[in-house]
Amino acid sequence: MEVFLQQIINGLVLGSMYALIALGYTMVYGIINLINFAHGEVLMVGALTSWTIIRWMQEAMPWAPGWLILLISLLIAFVVCSALNFAIEKIAYRPLRNSPKLAPLITAIGMSLLLQTLAMMIWKPNYKPYPTLLPTEPFQVGGAVITVTQLFILGATAVSLSVLMWLVHYTRLGRAMRATAENPRCGADGRAA
Repeated sequence: MEVFLQQIINGLVLGSMYALIALGYTMVYGIINLINFAHGEVLMVGALTSWTIIRWMQEAMPWAPGWLILLISLLIAFVVCSALNFAIEKIAYRPLRNSPKLAPLITAIGMSLLLQTLAMMIWKPNYKPYPTLLPTEPFQVGGAVITVTQLFILGATAVSLSVLMWLVHYTRLGRAMRATAENPRCGADGRAA
């Protein structure tokens, strides 16, 4: 029974990470019918940005608690990834919105390669261990163990999915996203383009 419970915990944590990544792919594809091959690279830039901020903060503020450093680094990574996604959409994808399907696909692959190359130039292509900032002492749950990091992943996924559900179903932006998914020619204000 303990092994079964441990595998459920492990599966929920791994599934949560997969769900967050897949959600980004499906939202982009569902709304603009484009497979964003640069999606993984944007996640990579976010992780490397967070890693860089953590290293800087650990050197500048060795007295700061790990959870605070992690929170600040994640917020900065969110901003960087949002700005990067916005720039990619404006520069690479929007000009090709009404072009044949092959052009945006090639652009998405090119954007992926560009981000990989830039990341290797900025951060160098060597292994970078992500520092352990949360307590490592696991909790016992019915014979199985769960770490603070796993609880953080489950909590972050639950919050992210809840906020996204609220955004899509109860806001004007969500209504515009649903309308665009139904009819790509529909404008954000609900009128046909």
